[in-house]
This record gives sequence, structure tokens and C-alpha cells, in this order.
Amino acid sequence: MDRNREIIKTGLVGVGGNVLLSGFKFAAGIVANSVSIRADAINNLADALSSVITIVGTKLSEKEPDRKHPFGYGRIEYLTSLFIGIFILYAGLNAARESIRRILHPEPNDYTMEAMVIVAVAILVKVAIGIYTKRKGRELSSSALTASGQDSLDDSIASIGTLIAALVYVTKGISIEAYVGVIISGLIIKTGIETLIETISSILGERVDEEEIAAVKDCIMTFPEVDGVFDLVIHNYGKERLIGSAHIEVPDVLSAGWIDNLQRAITKKVYDETGVELMGLTIYALNSKDTEAKKVRDQIKKIADEHDAVIGMNGFYLDKVDKEIKFNVVTDFDHKDSEALRIEMIRKAQEHFPDHDISVEVKKDYS
Repeated sequence: MDRNREIIKTGLVGVGGNVLLSGFKFAAGIVANSVSIRADAINNLADALSSVITIVGTKLSEKEPDRKHPFGYGRIEYLTSLFIGIFILYAGLNAARESIRRILHPEPNDYTMEAMVIVAVAILVKVAIGIYTKRKGRELSSSALTASGQDSLDDSIASIGTLIAALVYVTKGISIEAYVGVIISGLIIKTGIETLIETISSILGERVDEEEIAAVKDCIMTFPEVDGVFDLVIHNYGKERLIGSAHIEVPDVLSAGWIDNLQRAITKKVYDETGVELMGLTIYALNSKDTEAKKVRDQIKKIADEHDAVIGMNGFYLDKVDKEIKFNVVTDFDHKDSEALRIEMIRKAQEHFPDHDISVEVKKDYS
């Protein structure tokens, strides 16, 4: 399945449906002198523009990598989601302003049966568009489509409020449509803010899904030479371009040629099975045939585990010739003073192994 083609196809459905709905609703809103129906129409137009932005962004993201952007243009999708959020927020604020004006300066309504039928049909159409777009967004991992689909579902709720306001006015003679307009505006504003927050978080760089991380680690661990994998970092350059790096532990008896072949095999298998391009594999040597090294490692691990901030230890190596002990400790992001922890780990290790030089790196839990 061509992901970008499917996104564009879904976007075109959204454009066509929302343009038609916007035109019918705006006409009905003018005839009925209803601010809530007109607010609904404006929101549909914003949805159509959102779909246009999604289509344009998807086409731009297809550009091939070049010298200036060697990892491609996939992140343009996040910018399209950002623009969609801004459009939604703008539409909500505009609708809120008009609704408040009508609360302060009431005007009579003139609801017709035709206007109410248009709103009722629009509800069904918006629900269908929303479900379809959101489902395709999740299926294609498109934040822009998912946001657009959720906005359509929110719109259908808002349209129900508009229809209720019309029925109340027709049956009871009480005008609540301006207040309903405020509620609709609030829902639109909420969707816009949520879309912006989610998109900005993606642009800043979020941790990749746990399932993706586990899949890459499991793939690497299928190689019998690999004793451990850690410090896995995956950068998202668009849903179809994931770039990663990792540290692995291998026995210290492997030759350079063996390690070279191993790195190539790991890189190929990880890409074939997960789609992640491993641009770098850092190798840590593991004392594989030394019982003394195992005893030292167990003691160092015990020291590390005694500290509340430490959630793991890796990269251990005992160099008997130069009398050096090297290891890494991993902390959560809540722990701030890495240098103080490093000094403390060195001090405690030195107490048990005073005739050795101690080398410690403190790393965050990226994976």
C-alpha cells in the first residue's frame, strides 16, 4: 500500500465533503439568521482547509533527500499538523467572538424546516467523514489525518447542539443558539489546542513507541554473539524514515573482521524486519572467559543497584593489564545531577578496588 497516496485520497474525501457541508450550512445559517449554524459552517470550511494542508504536506514530504536535508522531508507532516491546529484554533476563536456578540446583542431567529434538515443530514455526513478519516489516520500513522478525523467527530457533536437549539426555538420560542455557539466554539478551541500540543511534542522529539524499541532490541538479540543491547536511540524523520543507533556487548575474543560482519548483518536484519536504519553500532567488549571479571562485575552491579537513581548498569569491562574498570550506569530523566552520581560511583567502586582506575559514564534511559 502506498501510504502517501492513501493519505492524499483520504484528504480529498475530506475536502469534498466539508466544502459541500460548509456551503449548505452557511446558506442555512443566513436564512435562519443562526450564529451557531454559521459557526458550524465556518468550522467545516476550516476542516476542508485542514485536508488541503494535509494533501500539500504529504506531497512535499515525498521529496527525495538532498544535500541540505539528507534524511528527507518526512517531518513536513508535523508542520502540516501544526497548521491544522492553528486553523482549528482560529476557527474556534472566531466562532466564540460571534457567539458572545449575539449573547450581548440578541437577534431573532428564523429557523426553517429546510435548515434543520440540512443540519441533521450534515451530522450523519460528518460522523461518516470523521470515522473514516480517523481510522485511516491510525492505519497510516498520520497525525494530520487523525487530528482531522477527531475534529470531524467533535463537529458532529457541535452540530447536534445546533439542531437541539433550533428545535428548542421552534417548539418553545426560547433562543439558546448563541449559548450553544459558545459551547461549539469551546469544543473547536479544545481540539485546536490539543492538536497543537501533540504536534509540538512530536516536533520536539518524542520517545519512539515501546513496541518499536522492543522489536529492534529483540531483533539484535537474535544474534548469538550479542550479549546485551542498550542505549538504543531512534530518531523520527517521518513515519517512513526512522534512523537509529545502539550499543551492544560482544565477547572480547571476537576479531575485527568478525565484528565487521556482525555489524553489517545486524544492520540489514533490523532494517528488513523493523524498517529502522541503524546508522551506528557502538561495540562494548565483554569479559567472556574470565571468572575474576565476573566476580568484579557482580560487585560493581551491587554497588550500582544500591543507589536509588540507578536503574541499570551496562558496558562493564575489566582490563587486567592496565588495571582499569569501566562501566556505565543508567538513570531516569528525573535524576538531574549526573556528575555527582558519577563521582559517587567512582568513590564506592574505589573502596572495593583501590588498586584499579575506575571509569564511569552516567547515561539517561533513552530506550
